[in-house]
Amino acid sequence: MAEGDAGSDQRQNEEIEAMAAIYGEEWCVIDDCAKIFCIRISDDIDDPKWTLCLQVMLPNEYPGTAPPIYQLNAPWLKGQERTDLSNSLEEIYIQNIGESILYLWVEKIRDVLIQKSQMTEPGPDIKKKTEEEDVECEDDLILACQPENPVKALDFEISENQTDRRSTFQAHLAPVVCPKQVKMVLAKLYENKKIASATHNIYAYRIYCEDKQTFLQDCEDDGETAAGGRLLHLMEILNVRNVMVVVSRWYGGILLGPDRFKHINNCARNILVERNYTNSPNEQGRNRERGRHRIRSRLQALSCQHGDQRGAQPTNCEIMT
Repeated sequence: MAEGDAGSDQRQNEEIEAMAAIYGEEWCVIDDCAKIFCIRISDDIDDPKWTLCLQVMLPNEYPGTAPPIYQLNAPWLKGQERTDLSNSLEEIYIQNIGESILYLWVEKIRDVLIQKSQMTEPGPDIKKKTEEEDVECEDDLILACQPENPVKALDFEISENQTDRRSTFQAHLAPVVCPKQVKMVLAKLYENKKIASATHNIYAYRIYCEDKQTFLQDCEDDGETAAGGRLLHLMEILNVRNVMVVVSRWYGGILLGPDRFKHINNCARNILVERNYTNSPNEQGRNRERGRHRIRSRLQALSCQHGDQRGAQPTNCEIMT
C-alpha cells in the first residue's frame, strides 16, 4: 500500500470512529468494506418534524484529493431545495479541501432542517392519492374503502435481499385496505434504522373499493425517477388488490442503469407471488389453457386462409396439438 493511501485510510478510520462516537445510533454502517455509511439527521431528536438521511461513500482519495460520494434521501427534498442543499455541501468541501468534512456536512444539514422547522410550513406528508377512475368526491371513495374489520396494517412481510454491483434491494409487503394504513405501514418501516437510511424507498399500493367498483392507488419514486410508476404498473398487470409493496434500495456506488428497475420489480413480483397476492396456480393454469386455445384458434384460421389462397378445398382445418 502506498504511503499516501495508508495515510488516507488512517484518517478515514479516525473520522469514522469520531462520527460513531458523536452521533451514536444515528450513525449507521451500510458496508464497512466499501466504506459506505449513513446518518439520519433531524431538526429535533426528541420530536423530529423534518428528517433527512445522508448516505456517504468514502473513496480512497478522501480526504486528500477527493470528496465523499454522497446522496441526500428525503421524500420532501426536491427541485431547488435539493439543489441549494447540495451546493452548500459542495461549498463546504471546496473551503476545506484536504480536511475531514463529514461532521461539517451533518451539522450544515441539521441547521437547514432547524431553519425549516421554524418556518410556518407544515411537516412532510404522504402524496395525495389518485384513483383509476374519476369519482365525484374523493372523501366518499375513501369512506367506501373502509372495511368493518380491517386487516392489521402492521402485519408486513420482508423478502430476501438481491444484490448487484454492491447495490442491495429488498421488498416489504403489507395488506392495506385504507389510506390511513398506508401511512401506518410507512411509519412502522421507517422505525427500522436501516430501512430509513436506504437510498430509496420506492412504494406503490392498490386498494379495491367494493362500493365504488374502483381502485384507490398511488406510488412514490423517493428519488428513483419513474421507479414508483413502474412498480404500480407491475401491480396493475398482476391485478393485485389491497396490498402495498415498498422496495428499499441501498446504493453501492456503482450505477446500474436500467437494471435497477429490473431488480426493483423482480423483488416486488417475487414477494407478491410468494404471499399469494397474484393468481392462484389453478387460475394460472386456466389462463395458460385459454391462451393456448386462442393460439390454436388463430393458427386454425390462418391455415384455412392460406388453403383458400392456394385454391385448395380443405375439409378439415384442425391443428394437431
